[in-house]
Amino acid sequence: MGRRKGPGPPSRLVTVDTVRHHPKVAAFVEAADRHLAAIGYTEHGQRHSTLVSRIAFNVMTRLGFAQREAELAAVAGFTHDIGNVVGREGHALVGAVLMAPILDELGMPPEETAEVLGAIGNHEETHGHPVNPVSAALILADKTDVHRSRVRNRDPATFDIHDRVNYAVVRSFLNVDGPSRTITLDLTIELEVTPVLDYFEIFLQRMIMCRRAAEFLDCRFHIVINGARLL
Repeated sequence: MGRRKGPGPPSRLVTVDTVRHHPKVAAFVEAADRHLAAIGYTEHGQRHSTLVSRIAFNVMTRLGFAQREAELAAVAGFTHDIGNVVGREGHALVGAVLMAPILDELGMPPEETAEVLGAIGNHEETHGHPVNPVSAALILADKTDVHRSRVRNRDPATFDIHDRVNYAVVRSFLNVDGPSRTITLDLTIELEVTPVLDYFEIFLQRMIMCRRAAEFLDCRFHIVINGARLL
């Protein structure tokens, strides 16, 4: 007779710190960033993952969501780009598949795992939608991370438009005002590096996704560039 399987790991409260120190997560995030560097993408490693995790957590807490929901947003934020370890195309869906057994191994309850996987799998513009509050917070955190520090290439003469726009942004802050239900991306752009129009040329779809995510959270989304409100 075959051996009976046990009930699996007991459910427990898994934190973002637990997840980020899992050996597979650490290795996959590092390798994913190397793979993107090899094909010319901006930074998607520890800096981006950590920042998105923190911003997603802040979005949830400042809008009055429970601490546990905010922690799930932090987990999704840190792991959202892990699918790039396999390939850029479809990395959101691949990332959700990769994280499912890891979260199960760590003992995250299935209903929480479902929220995190839904957020990871829906963070890309091409096919993603805000399907729960965690996913909406992740979209806002991920799509508003534009900054000079993400540019790997330091030769302005060889910048493509993505390098140029990211390099032009010297300050980026997502202001979440719970009482007024507004979420504002406040950017400072060096106009001698790139005009504001270039920002919208490459990031318009992302900003539309942010607006939809904000609306899902019963908020309004605004963009302020160099002190002028443009949306």
